[in-house]
Amino acid sequence: MANKKILTIGLSLADEQAEFCEFDSDTSLLDWDIILFKPDINEYLYRRESTFEGKPCLSDDQSFKLRAQSEHWRREIKAAIEHGKLVLVFLSELTLLSIATGKKEYSGTGRNQKVTRIVTGYDNYQSIPLGLKPITSKGKEIKLSAKNSECISSYWHEFSSVSSYKVIIEGEVSPCLLTKHGDKVVGTIFRSKNSSGALLCLPDIDFYPESFFIDEEGGENEGDWTSEARQFASRMIKSIVSMEKSLRSSAELTPEPDWAKDIKYKLSQEKLASQSLLKIERNLEVIQAKKEAIIDEIKDLGRLRNLLFEKGKPLELAILDALKIIGFEVSQFDNGESEFDAVFESKEGRLIGEAEGKDNKAINIDKLRQLAMNIHEDLERDEVSEPAKAVLFGNPYRLQSIDERPEPFTLKCISAASTSSTALVFTPDLFLVARYLKDKRDAKYAAKCRKAILTAIGKVDFPDVPKEAVTEDELPKNDEA
Repeated sequence: MANKKILTIGLSLADEQAEFCEFDSDTSLLDWDIILFKPDINEYLYRRESTFEGKPCLSDDQSFKLRAQSEHWRREIKAAIEHGKLVLVFLSELTLLSIATGKKEYSGTGRNQKVTRIVTGYDNYQSIPLGLKPITSKGKEIKLSAKNSECISSYWHEFSSVSSYKVIIEGEVSPCLLTKHGDKVVGTIFRSKNSSGALLCLPDIDFYPESFFIDEEGGENEGDWTSEARQFASRMIKSIVSMEKSLRSSAELTPEPDWAKDIKYKLSQEKLASQSLLKIERNLEVIQAKKEAIIDEIKDLGRLRNLLFEKGKPLELAILDALKIIGFEVSQFDNGESEFDAVFESKEGRLIGEAEGKDNKAINIDKLRQLAMNIHEDLERDEVSEPAKAVLFGNPYRLQSIDERPEPFTLKCISAASTSSTALVFTPDLFLVARYLKDKRDAKYAAKCRKAILTAIGKVDFPDVPKEAVTEDELPKNDEA
């Protein structure tokens, strides 16, 4: 019998038969026979924007991503079960947080106007399609339930000693594991009525104890799996494959023959339900198209942030976007002989720019030589009557936080720029200017920014961004709807 295809999400096993997948993934579960899932959203907590009522509170962007990712896994897990797959969910700790609803409330007027984000409660169990009602409770004293536990008895004999419950489950579920005292549900089973698929929710296991990793500080194998980890993984895979075989044999369904699908055998209510489903599918298509359009818009708007951390072509395109926002007419020039990163002009003058991003260094004079050649080649063109202003756009130390970066341009670069009357633009400074002008139509400020670039010799000091008339509260507000 061929090996079962096993996928793990939110946990890893030291066995090549089990493939690992991040929680933030668009992977389909239909390609796998057995799925081990752990609703671990700690990465989102690390990226939290603030706290609200003592819980982490995510930004609008991270809120959207978490909700979309949770919905993805809900759909995939449900589809996997309906197509005869076995899904094991390890009930990790309940993670409570607040996410943005997309709604805002406004108060005050003018410069005193404030915006309050409306948030709502969320948790890591939203990714599981059972409507579980978990309550935080921890312990190790667990027993098999009188019913529904036959299929996991072998697994439980093998792994009960390393299992512990982090939550108890309320609501209408089919228990397979209970607390030894009080009979609280800590493990459940859901079987598909239309396939041999099943969803098993089991007490949590620590898949990363210290004994699973080689501890040789500075050694060649530091961090690799130990033999103990490989033995554990082998036992786990053997146990869940046996469990999958048992569930499949006990719930084997005869595939519906084609002749039985004829419309003359369909129930009247079944026909009505099918019509309702078609209407819902059409509505979903419209909503999905709107969702994809908004996602594309968010990506386009977010491209401006490439000024903060990118290099190469992504940085060049972000610079062009920023220059357009400031009020320049922009283009890139390539006639097969000469190639310029940016050609931009306004009523105040005409400029040619070169872009450079450095991972862990300041911007040096290398690009200034290229820029000087570009200015000369541009002037040789018949349609150009005077030299363009030279501008070097630099994004040095691009992988570091902005406030931790040293001086962006070397002293030699600044000296050479002074000699050649070249303007030096630190792209994170350009980002602040462009972000403000993207949100506010401020022609006077835009003109000042254009003039700052045109008249600068050396590093460009943009005028201070005006204080925004609308401020947003640090603390969000609960969605009470």
